[in-house]
Amino acid sequence: MQEDVCGLVFLVSVEREEKETKREGIGVCGWILVSISFLLVVITFPFSIWACIKVVREYERAVVFRLGRILPKKSKGPGLILILPCTDTFIRVDLRTVTCTIPPQEILTKDAVTTQVDGVVYYRIHSAVSAVANVTDVHSATFLLAQTTLRNVLGTRSLAQLLAGREEIAHGIQDILDSATEQWGIKVARVEIKDIRIPVAMQRTMAAEAEAAQEAKAKVVAAEGERNASKALKQASVVLADSTAGLQLRYLQTLTTLAAENNSTIVFPLPINMFENLGQKNRGG
Repeated sequence: MQEDVCGLVFLVSVEREEKETKREGIGVCGWILVSISFLLVVITFPFSIWACIKVVREYERAVVFRLGRILPKKSKGPGLILILPCTDTFIRVDLRTVTCTIPPQEILTKDAVTTQVDGVVYYRIHSAVSAVANVTDVHSATFLLAQTTLRNVLGTRSLAQLLAGREEIAHGIQDILDSATEQWGIKVARVEIKDIRIPVAMQRTMAAEAEAAQEAKAKVVAAEGERNASKALKQASVVLADSTAGLQLRYLQTLTTLAAENNSTIVFPLPINMFENLGQKNRGG
């Protein structure tokens, strides 16, 4: 019973393949060859089932060629597919995401600085038929196109733009690659710029420039602090000039601060009023 069911399913598959062949228009000679192939499959059944049925994995698709024509203009799978002996051939296409590492490319930037840039491109095949029929080696073509696009895009940017706008440049490269590889059945998922190498002399120059900029900022901050301190001292002098007692208290506070340090300096506090009285006596004499 089980063999009869398998045989029925197999014959239904053969009939479906025959209908698909009719739609292809392979000519009289093609009809004869396909008919002979069908006849051989039926005569040698069930032994022919092992040569006709192929298994396609979940992440794969099979592009079937019947007498040189793609049948039926789309890929097959996943699961079991039927291949006729002598007339059919097929190519497996992996649909998983591929990681393409771009080796370091020596690039002359817009401001005449030589740099070495490498990157990574993530892509996958979304149309197995286009990947097989429209390009000889889809992976090699995508790899070479990614190299050329990286060089062309980065050559139009200055070093400052290259260092500050990695993400924007990567998105631009992704859009260009995605548009160019659409006819190959490729979908570019992501582009990343890994590393940017610049000459040692340029690194030293940039470090010196950054150090000078930091020193300039530090001087500006110090000058701003001095200006604020002078304003505060001016306001304090006005307050102390109006209050003699306040000046005395500030004098004593300064002495307390000096006494807290371990030193051998001896300070003799004298009231400032004493100097004022001496000045008045001298003028009176």
